[in-house]
Amino acid sequence: MQLIIYYVVFMISGDFAAYFIGLFVEYEWGSHASLIVFLALYFGFLWVSWVLAVWATEPKKANPAASNEQDAGSAGPN
Repeated sequence: MQLIIYYVVFMISGDFAAYFIGLFVEYEWGSHASLIVFLALYFGFLWVSWVLAVWATEPKKANPAASNEQDAGSAGPN
């Protein structure tokens, strides 16, 4: 569930960025260029949002060296 929430948040942020960048391009170069830029950014943000959401929700890996030191310290003298 957390993955979907992160994805939606990243996607909404990307949509706003694509919209405002497309709006700027429309004012500068016209609607045809704006459409191309907006669509490219929109579909790019679909992919980037998914990659960021997976990265943000990836389980943290345990450090095996740290767990071995803890195990050795808790065992006491032999």
